[in-house]
Amino acid sequence: MPEHHPPGDRLTVERRTIEAVPDSERHGTPRSQFTLWFGANMQITAIVDGALSVVFGADALWAIPALLIGNVLGGTVMALHSAQGPRLGVPQMISSRAQFGVYGAVLPLLLVILMYLGFAATGSVLAGQAMAKLLHIGTDAGILVFGALTTVVAVTGYRLIHIAGRIATVVGALGLGYLLVRLFTQYDVGAHVGDKGFEAATFLLAVGLGAGWQLTFGPYVADYSRYLPRDTSTRATFWSTFAGSVVGSQWAMTLGALTAAVAGDAFLPDQVGFLGDLAGPAFLAFLIYLVIVVGKLTVNCLNAYGGFMSILTTVTAFDRRSRISAAVRAAYIVGFIAVSMVIALAASDDFLTNFKNFVLLLLTVFTPWSAINLVDYYLLSRERVDIPALYDPDGRYGRWNVTALTCYVIGVVVQVPFLATKLYTGAITKKLDGADISWIVGLAVTSALYWVWARRTANPPAETIHPATAEQGGRAPAPTGRAGFTSAG
Repeated sequence: MPEHHPPGDRLTVERRTIEAVPDSERHGTPRSQFTLWFGANMQITAIVDGALSVVFGADALWAIPALLIGNVLGGTVMALHSAQGPRLGVPQMISSRAQFGVYGAVLPLLLVILMYLGFAATGSVLAGQAMAKLLHIGTDAGILVFGALTTVVAVTGYRLIHIAGRIATVVGALGLGYLLVRLFTQYDVGAHVGDKGFEAATFLLAVGLGAGWQLTFGPYVADYSRYLPRDTSTRATFWSTFAGSVVGSQWAMTLGALTAAVAGDAFLPDQVGFLGDLAGPAFLAFLIYLVIVVGKLTVNCLNAYGGFMSILTTVTAFDRRSRISAAVRAAYIVGFIAVSMVIALAASDDFLTNFKNFVLLLLTVFTPWSAINLVDYYLLSRERVDIPALYDPDGRYGRWNVTALTCYVIGVVVQVPFLATKLYTGAITKKLDGADISWIVGLAVTSALYWVWARRTANPPAETIHPATAEQGGRAPAPTGRAGFTSAG
């Protein structure tokens, strides 16, 4: 497969936003997806996510395989979203207009934006702590410095984000590998695992934490594969993304689960400080804090970039634009990061509990979205999409898709009796001794309902319809006719 190369310098500011990327600007290979997602997952928030399974009652001996099951299941869904990128060349949430309608896609988009803000804020808290230890400044100042770094990379865009992912891959593997070795040399790990028997509730909590971690990447994963050449192998894109995300997250979560098991209450008040102490001498602790900052920088740039794309997708649904100026693009990103910094500075001290509930809540609202998108794209439309119509409320996909929106709402509501959160525990969950299987129910019910209902109303094109020129205009094409469009199998 020939490799395409983008015009211009590798670090020039990205000029594409939510419009389809023309073939002349497609470049790279699926390997870039492995390094991006491996690097984005080899970071402290994933360590904390793995630790949560032990903090909230699971034995590490059972938590680690449960996290693996969750990562594999969620990673499969996530990688199927990624495989859409090269075929369509558009951001993930733009492609969801094919299921929900141009206006209807705004409903899940609003929740996506909240997700990005939440993850950006919680990640900034941990990165700010590490930055404070690196520079010997206060945590609030560390958060602000980290926000400035995030702004530079996110504004530059796609290519610099991928470079950050490659750096984070190497740095993360060395840093987290070293910490894992230190954990086994400084503690009798075997004495801290295997004390508890199997408990379904905590096992399923760990599965949910792993699956939820992966599924929350779904709404933006194709944003980072959309520049790959259109003839890129779907299978290669899937496996590169899957391997990078699952291996990276499982590595970090395993470290988190074992750390929580041996550290006990010592890990709870200061996760960053504990890992620094685990590293040993001051110089090595300095390097571990640097590893934490690099890993968080990569994933926070994904959140800022994805948040900006989601906001722009929401706004342009109503004014039909598909392109904006570089200055406006930068303003969106800076504004998003500024809001996330405000949230981070005001973050509650009860970090672990709030983060667990945040992840499980996201799992509730994004599982139905993923189910609808994947069933429609792979089973009903069979990868055939009218791309120009994604920007046209009067086109093939219309303003609102009642079928998809109704299935989405039902998919969320049906999970309520199965929820197990601090704020609410469902009636069925109580009968299951606290085991949370809400996301499994949501995935199954939404997929089945949408398949039965939407197959009667689906109207995919005979072939994927691509924009005819590389420089399509800033507004959606007129809804009449098909002049100016090209089809491709």
